[in-house]
Amino acid sequence: MEKPTRAVRRKSRGITIDEVAALAGVSPMTVSRVINGKTKVKDATRERVMRAVRKLDYTPNLAASSLAAAQHTRIALIYTNPTGAYLRELLLGLLRVASRTTIQLVSEYWDDLDAESERKAARELAKRVDGVILPPPLCESRAAVSELVRAGVPVVAIASGRFSNEISCVRIDDFRAGKEMAEHLIEHGHTHIGFIKGRSDLSASARRFEGFQAALHEAGLALEPGLVQPGDYTYRAGLKAAEKLLSLRRMPSAIIASNDDMAAAVISVAHRRGLDVPRDLSVVGFDDTSAATTVWPELTTIHQPIASMANDAIDVLLRSIRRQDGTTRVLADHVAAHRLVVRDSVSVPPKAKRR
Repeated sequence: MEKPTRAVRRKSRGITIDEVAALAGVSPMTVSRVINGKTKVKDATRERVMRAVRKLDYTPNLAASSLAAAQHTRIALIYTNPTGAYLRELLLGLLRVASRTTIQLVSEYWDDLDAESERKAARELAKRVDGVILPPPLCESRAAVSELVRAGVPVVAIASGRFSNEISCVRIDDFRAGKEMAEHLIEHGHTHIGFIKGRSDLSASARRFEGFQAALHEAGLALEPGLVQPGDYTYRAGLKAAEKLLSLRRMPSAIIASNDDMAAAVISVAHRRGLDVPRDLSVVGFDDTSAATTVWPELTTIHQPIASMANDAIDVLLRSIRRQDGTTRVLADHVAAHRLVVRDSVSVPPKAKRR
């Protein structure tokens, strides 16, 4: 359960830079360099400092010049066709940060724009904001990114599967997460595993599938093409993929869906067919959104710290915006920690069922 904003404020005011330095095992000067986006800090040291910042919930007291620059800072969130649960988590993180700082948060909905329309919208947006956050699927829109970069607006992509040399990125290790999920099922004895992919235009989707393939290879299991179905992160896509997988003559004993919405759809189809989850079929998802705990049984899933990633995205943007000389762009590839959340949707496999 999240702590009330007021409690967070009290805690943040009580934590000093010296306490962050002590926890990270570095000097206060090093903490200051990391927070202010200085480049001459080792990656391992930077990550250690940021872990301490997050653990202590430290909010730095900005210098007077930085505070003045931030008072009228406008950061835009641009979204299109996200899943409702994912968007709620993202907005929660952004609003929490905005309430503790002097930034102004604005949002724009780009409804099914083509590439040229995205360029035009990005061109207009660049005139009135200081930074932009791009969640999926816009995190990999070449049209939007190129226009914003050309205008000199700092951009952070959330949940992109790769680091761009033009914009910053806040993400999880999707390859490792996909591999860990498959290994979890294999450890339970599953050898006939179905997989529902995410959007084909997102590298994070591809990385999750690559991690799944790697786990199969290491376990000596063959990848069966019929057990892999396309998806686009929507509940409807999950229904369609589940119908195909559960209609196979030898249906899978477990199904990995690339997000929780599609996993919830799999459970729905399984129940409609009279299958017990997890006795007859194990089902797992990704992201650990509210969908994971509103289905029965609750989903085993990969927790992606979406709200925390939004916080990190704003940190990166503010470091870029505060850099006044413009001689160096602040680019960050921040990999947030994910974790496997074990609930009730996985068990040992039953004997293979024939259809």
